[in-house]
Amino acid sequence: MKNSKILIAGFLFSTLLFSCKDKNKLEEVVEIPDPVEQTKTATPVGNPADVKADPGTFQMKGLPYAYDALAPYIDAKTVEIHYSKHHVGYANNLNKAIAGTALEKQTIEDILTKLDMENKAVRNNAGGYYNHNLYWEIMAPKAGGEPKGAIADAITKTFGSFENFKTQFSDAGAKQFGSGWAWLVVDKAGNLVVGSTPNQDNPLMPNVGISGTPILGMDVWEHAYYLNYQNKRADYITAFFNLINWDAVSKKYDDAQAKIKK
Repeated sequence: MKNSKILIAGFLFSTLLFSCKDKNKLEEVVEIPDPVEQTKTATPVGNPADVKADPGTFQMKGLPYAYDALAPYIDAKTVEIHYSKHHVGYANNLNKAIAGTALEKQTIEDILTKLDMENKAVRNNAGGYYNHNLYWEIMAPKAGGEPKGAIADAITKTFGSFENFKTQFSDAGAKQFGSGWAWLVVDKAGNLVVGSTPNQDNPLMPNVGISGTPILGMDVWEHAYYLNYQNKRADYITAFFNLINWDAVSKKYDDAQAKIKK
């Protein structure tokens, strides 16, 4: 009987100890910080002005605002990584791909419009370099809203309303399978066209399904939004409209029209 009591007591003690261990384990899991929340408040490292490409033809044009300027729509850490890792990487790899060739003397637009689409190194990196230059330029803090002037009239004429344009442009980005871009371009006839391209292709390249001068581009690669939005690309697209710098888009539209008339 005495031995039985000892065995029962030992069993109860071990059960209690095991339960405490399980409880501690659960508490540790709960206390682990949420990585998504951390990225929202993470302090950006460095200054965009410090980001330089390696020596070569194509250099960084500079980010026209601070890393945290597009928050809360695009968080500071995403902008920092996007600009200081991805974008500069395209610049560096483009310079390597064209080193010692006639392409070193050409503009980025000439390289893209006359591109040998089988030259994957130039195709991917020239596209990435050009696309990101445009992307940063057509966004701004405290922007968004609706366009005015000639571009607004053209959007209404082409799409029926600004809301219809938003729907078509959003769909172009949302339905692009995998990585890619959504575009608003001015075609050779001066008309506005919405479309998308995969990877780092863009409408200046031959035979990509949409042709013309890009005046608005939205990056839908995961690195453009994943830290904050995770797999919710649609939420990122909705947020993007709060950042469109319609003054910059309008100027690009006017420049494209003037070029067509020459």
